[in-house]
Amino acid sequence: MNAYAPEVEARLRAEAAEIMSRYPAGHERSALLPMLHLVQSEDGFITAAGITLCADMLGLTRPEVSAVATFYTQYKRHPNGDYTVGVCTNALCAVMGGDEIYETLHEHLGIGHEETTEDGKITIERLECNAACDYAPVIMVNWEFFDNQTPEKAVKLVDDLRAGRPVAPTRGPDQVPTFKEVSHTLAGFDDGLANQGPAAGEASLLGLRLARENQWTAPEVTPDALTDQQKGE
Repeated sequence: MNAYAPEVEARLRAEAAEIMSRYPAGHERSALLPMLHLVQSEDGFITAAGITLCADMLGLTRPEVSAVATFYTQYKRHPNGDYTVGVCTNALCAVMGGDEIYETLHEHLGIGHEETTEDGKITIERLECNAACDYAPVIMVNWEFFDNQTPEKAVKLVDDLRAGRPVAPTRGPDQVPTFKEVSHTLAGFDDGLANQGPAAGEASLLGLRLARENQWTAPEVTPDALTDQQKGE
């Protein structure tokens, strides 16, 4: 896409201006990352039109914007599926079955890493650590957690997503948002879902519960125990 329809461009520019207003005068270029999420929420990936809009509003060149967009993996340079299904294959998840889950989805969907099904519904990825090792193996769908997965659960998950059936993550909102919806949220616009569903599970809270039951506390840190770096000197 080389240009937006006038009404779409006007809407995006208004939202981009709102993003830029969050930053101090003279530092508006810091808005580039959320603005890239904004244009991605419109197109499902970073298009030429999106790059042009960001560059024009921030006083950057198109190559400067492209350099940022190609650095971060959350920005997609080709059409992405409605649901990005990321399978953690880092050490613990791999040992617990992550590699098998990924291979099962690869065979079931007929696509590989960062590829999308023909119906445009699912993109699969191999992911590094999702910071949820206590629930390994973990799948993330548009960055929502699906804990303690198995190959069978993973197949049902993608089949439900492709069929349009409601799918709720283990922790998080009542239903998984689409990739475009999540991109709009990452641009800094509240989707109203932050307080839906459980935020943490028993495995994550076990240490806190044991500490409270046993009245364990962290050692007190005195100024004398701090290094000069910790003191900010």
